[in-house]
Amino acid sequence: MKRTSLLHAELSQVIASMGHGDMLVLGDAGLPIPVGPGAPQRIDLAVCPGTPDLRTVLQAVLTELQVESSIIATEALVGDDRQLPAWCADQLATQPATVNHAEFKKLCGQARAMVRTGECTPYANIILVAGVAF
Repeated sequence: MKRTSLLHAELSQVIASMGHGDMLVLGDAGLPIPVGPGAPQRIDLAVCPGTPDLRTVLQAVLTELQVESSIIATEALVGDDRQLPAWCADQLATQPATVNHAEFKKLCGQARAMVRTGECTPYANIILVAGVAF
């Protein structure tokens, strides 16, 4: 049995195959996932609205993936002071970059894989860029 909290075999395999600069997208239930030749691998974890939530999936992924940087949509920022949303506020070692949602969706097409969660919070999506552990 694995020692980390990530038990999903397909997701763990994708992370193990990633190299420096490869992108993994964790998305809400509504984020469109490209299809066709050259499209990112689709890993669908959604069971019902809210299950699993993005925060839980992000926590599990971070036990296995060395993250160099991350990207979220500007629209995901909350409040008048544009703070990070609760699902990622205390999860990441560095502040994520922000791009508008249209640009975010374009970047998703370059990802190694996209993970669909049951999250139903608008714009609850993140691109994780793999780093190296040495």
